[in-house]
Order: sequence, then structure tokens, then C-alpha cells
Amino acid sequence: MIVVAGGPLPAASRPLPSEATVVAADGGVDHALALGLRVDLAVGDFDSVSAAGLDAVEAAGARVERHPAEKDATDLELALDAAAALEPRRLVVVGVAGGRLDHLLAGLLLLGAERYARLELDAIAGDALAHVIRGERALAGEPGELVSLLPLGGDAVGVTTEGLRYPLVGETLAAGSSRGVSNEFGAARAQVRVARGVVLAVRPGTVVDDRTGSSGQPG
Repeated sequence: MIVVAGGPLPAASRPLPSEATVVAADGGVDHALALGLRVDLAVGDFDSVSAAGLDAVEAAGARVERHPAEKDATDLELALDAAAALEPRRLVVVGVAGGRLDHLLAGLLLLGAERYARLELDAIAGDALAHVIRGERALAGEPGELVSLLPLGGDAVGVTTEGLRYPLVGETLAAGSSRGVSNEFGAARAQVRVARGVVLAVRPGTVVDDRTGSSGQPG
């Protein structure tokens, strides 16, 4: 399943699940159309979507879930809740990055909410790719590609990695610490295990060139 938010779309295309159900959050309707996606459900107060875009998806059969402008959740949160209610196994969020810092931070923190714990959740934020990790998860990457492991919603305890240049062995990534920033894929596949808590693995789309210097071991 795909949730399309209203933030900027990435400059480089990334593969999206084929034939997936698409939930669009407000201005994400226009983004979904630009990506050639068929919107199944549009959610929001619709203060940022174009009238033509909303008309187009309605005419194509999309269900529209309208919310008042004065509400207690962002359009993205409403769209995520609507998507989670459909019980997908995997959810990819596109366009989570925005022009406002508060929206960006709120969107990334939202990914770690406990009510989405049963989902395999990924996000495309600008040119970066992010993975929510609970328990254990394998990541495919390119040797030398940067990846930062950031705790979400509190400490991440018992973090162990394989396949990263700077391994972590049963370590705690404390909230407010930069301990997990700027690690690298050491192989084409990495494994991250978390005993307790949630980790956001952020891949900014950069490969370190050892001739110009590494970004350095976390910590």
C-alpha cells in the first residue's frame, strides 16, 4: 500500500509497489496523479489539493474522506490511520518531507507510533529513504552507502547490526544522542536488530568516497 503526502516528491524516481492501493493525503492527490498512480482513497481537509486533481480522482472512482480544517491531526496522520485500517502488510509513504520543519519532524516521529507497529513501514522523504525497524529487519544497499540509525519515541535498546561498517553490538541508542549517525553499508545486505524500542534507519542517498574521507564512525 502507498500513502502519498503533500511534501516535495524526490528528484530521483524510486520503485513503488506495483498495483498497490493508494491513499492520498490532501495535496498528495496531485502528487499521486503526477506519479501516474490511481488514487483509491483521498483524505484531508483539502486546503492544498488542486480542484482539478480532486475532481479527477473522484471521477475515477476514488473514495473521498473529508475532514474539517480545524482538526487534531495532520492530513498525513489521518491518511496513515485510514491506510492502517485496511490492514496492509507493507506501507510506503511518499512525500513525507515538506517545506516546514515542524511538518517534517512531526511526519517522521509519526512513523514510529505504536499503532503502526504491525506494518512494515518505509518512507521516501525528499531524496532520502527511511525504514522503521522494530525487532529485526534486513536492508539491501550499496557498500559505502550512508545509513543513520535514529531512535524514535525514546531509547532504542539492544541494537545489534551486521553488514554495516561500524557494527553495533547490543548497544543503546539514547534519545537525544547522535550515536547512530553516519554509519555505512559494508556489504550489499545489512541486518538490524532492536531488543526494545524503535529505530528509524535513514538513508540520505549518499555513497561515501574513501578518497575524500569518510563521514566517520558514529559517536
